[in-house]
Amino acid sequence: MISRTALYVGGLLGPFGAGVTSAMLPELARTFDVSENTAASSLTAYLLPFALVMVVSGTLGERWGRNRTIRGAYVLYLVAALLSVFAPWFWLFQVGRGFQGVANAFITPLLLTKLADVTPKPRLGRTLGTYGAVQSIGQTSSPLVGGLAAEGVWGLAPGLGLGFAPPGDTASWRWAFIGIAVVACVLASSPLPADGAKAAAPARLRDAWQPTVVWTGAVIFLAWACLAGLPFLVAFRVDDLFALGPGVRGLVLTAFGVAGFLSARPVGAAADRFGPRAAICGGLLLGAIAIGAIGVFASLPVVVAAWALGGVCGQLILVGINASVLAGAENGRSGAISVVTALRFLGMAASPGAFTGLYHREPALGFLLPAGLLALTIPLAALSRARTREVVAPGPCEANR
Repeated sequence: MISRTALYVGGLLGPFGAGVTSAMLPELARTFDVSENTAASSLTAYLLPFALVMVVSGTLGERWGRNRTIRGAYVLYLVAALLSVFAPWFWLFQVGRGFQGVANAFITPLLLTKLADVTPKPRLGRTLGTYGAVQSIGQTSSPLVGGLAAEGVWGLAPGLGLGFAPPGDTASWRWAFIGIAVVACVLASSPLPADGAKAAAPARLRDAWQPTVVWTGAVIFLAWACLAGLPFLVAFRVDDLFALGPGVRGLVLTAFGVAGFLSARPVGAAADRFGPRAAICGGLLLGAIAIGAIGVFASLPVVVAAWALGGVCGQLILVGINASVLAGAENGRSGAISVVTALRFLGMAASPGAFTGLYHREPALGFLLPAGLLALTIPLAALSRARTREVVAPGPCEANR
């Protein structure tokens, strides 16, 4: 039980570390005497190495041993977080952020593979739903915790030795990274489920690039570009329509993560019952409706409800995709989930460049185009199932076909 809990907590570390700087950008800019635009590159400094290394990290982790690689990645995350704490220059802070992204590129796919190893296939969807819920907690809470640290909230507690600051600097945002380092240290020393039997042949990089994996990766790339990658567009929309302040805009955006967290377990159960393909296609269809509604209706309750529905759809797609990949053959699973996850984040990164210009020319089309792409991805998702033999037990709806 303890080792299984450590797998879930490890899944929180990645999205938390990725988003922790989003609410402390002005403070980072003042500390390092850079512009806020430059400070915002701390997000890219984490995500770009994460996505690039993710392409090969799962396969390398299989070769080196999953447990050994996971513990090594936690240690790297710990060292990188401390580097961000003590960095006197912004470029060195960015190096720390980059190594955090590299460490998480190994942590994420290997934790998913470990969970699949210790979970019976008929319950895989529920397990992945729980993992997704934990990741939603990390994604939703990181701006809040980072913002509280930047405001020095915890520095007000008397008698707890919280007056510490790195030499020559009193920026309280560093406490967020101290907390990350502590969590990484605890995880590095926590028990993990034993690795399974070693594969007869070592994992190869090309094993992860089978046509079925690339096909599935194309589905998640399009889904994440047109759904989970749109919070910036929703922020533009609510600002243009309702002139909301930044705090209220942030509250609106949390609807996606909160809904994803609350729905994760039921979504996992639905994927177990009806099969991964039904979960993916249902998420794409409902997601198309939700994103289209944000562009068409000028009503704040409708926008919030549609964005929250988008969070549920994101969980449906993600659980279905991960279950499809992890239900495959033992050898190469880590590499396959690594490639698919890399394409997911690359899709998210492509979203601003793809839709921002169109939104500023015609706001409704800025949402209707991604909604249409989500709907057009449904046949692609169905074909991805036809191109591979499903290993996971089919749900009752599919077993009777």
